[in-house]
Amino acid sequence: RPEAMERLIGGAVSAGARLHTGGRRIGTQGYYYAPTVLSEIPLSTAIMNEEPFGPVALVNSFRTEEEMIAEANRLPYGLAAYSWTNDAARQKRLAREVETGMFCINTIVLGGPDAPFGGVKWSGHGSENGPEGVMSCMVVKAVHEGEA
Repeated sequence: RPEAMERLIGGAVSAGARLHTGGRRIGTQGYYYAPTVLSEIPLSTAIMNEEPFGPVALVNSFRTEEEMIAEANRLPYGLAAYSWTNDAARQKRLAREVETGMFCINTIVLGGPDAPFGGVKWSGHGSENGPEGVMSCMVVKAVHEGEA
């Protein structure tokens, strides 16, 4: 909803976040909102404490890897996380330690129909797509038989 995006982005900018692009509705009809990039977003803002389901990229830097992981895991949400680094060891650590259903390294592509799609914590349970999605639709029945 554009109203939700206006509230979240407007609140962040009012609190000191840098708006690099977007931050506005497109047209007067429909649910169109310009792709938006924010940085230096105060952690106390609503956009940093909710799941902003809209075309917005939130970019904050951190002094240490531990600080970044703690911030990523602070919220009760865990749909997806993204990291850009060429350090292979860091890629593995982040993928292991960040509590999320999907983790992208140096890309924003979450996968295709063969890859599971789903979150953890309040962002959902289970997966759609991939073998995991098929398994979530199955009902397993245990049949135990004794001698007659």
